[in-house]
Amino acid sequence: MTLLTVTHTTVYRYRRPVRFGEHRLMFRPRDSHDLRLAESALTISPAAEVRWMHDVFSNSIAIASFEEAAEELRFESRIVIEHFGLENPDFVIEPYAQTYPFSYPAEEIADLGRSVERDYPDPERKIDAWAKGFLNGGGQVGTQDLLVNITKAIHEGFSYSRRYSLGTQTPVETLEKGAGTCRDLAMFMMGAVRALGLAARFVSGYLYDPALDETLPGGAVQDAKPDDPIRGAGDTHAWVQVYLPGAGWVEFDPTNGLVGGANLIRVAVAREPFQAVPLQGTYYGTAEDFIDMDVEVRVVRGG
Repeated sequence: MTLLTVTHTTVYRYRRPVRFGEHRLMFRPRDSHDLRLAESALTISPAAEVRWMHDVFSNSIAIASFEEAAEELRFESRIVIEHFGLENPDFVIEPYAQTYPFSYPAEEIADLGRSVERDYPDPERKIDAWAKGFLNGGGQVGTQDLLVNITKAIHEGFSYSRRYSLGTQTPVETLEKGAGTCRDLAMFMMGAVRALGLAARFVSGYLYDPALDETLPGGAVQDAKPDDPIRGAGDTHAWVQVYLPGAGWVEFDPTNGLVGGANLIRVAVAREPFQAVPLQGTYYGTAEDFIDMDVEVRVVRGG
């Protein structure tokens, strides 16, 4: 078990006091057998009334409502979690699904159906061609090996970049550019996996990079810089889950070529990226009123 602390701060600045509409926050992680929430604190300025709900995917959503106008809107979330994620686990897959292709059981298809559907244009079947390049000429291939190879190929073959504007590239756009943000690369892997008939869903959360640990109260926990640095730390992060019979929903991080959830802190899962935006809301004013936005995410070991 690893104890991790996540501090996520978002600040919006305006040229004059503006009023705010409701804001929707997805900061609280999903408690599970591999991740337990030990502490949670949410600070919002100006003061807000907060109510909680579960969305259609059972993600925890905070809705903040405001009365005061302000020149600055600040959200700070601090969570402490007990993390039990495994690195490069050997999945316990049902025998019939250990090699690809396979079919999901009839009783699961109804629940998995939308996670297999592809909701983006690919008229020239470029994503199909890329994904089928891992099938060794059409013969059977180990399911775990197939997904690991796809994950590592995206990590090694695509450039990573940060982009703070809303929206996600389509898989075809990412393939043609050979580059994208973590959410673009996650969307691309979802497209490739779905092209093979497998169920995949989008995951948003945080990424722990041991190399960024600092000295904390009670002792030093400074790690050496790795030869292959982790990409995406210091921001919210995105990756993919693929459903494998016997193993369930398994984590794949194509941005870093990682398999398993050892460094991943799951906050939200969704069918598509637009359903897992960490923070969104409105203000009443003109476009010129908005100055800028700062986002800082720190994930460190310890409580």
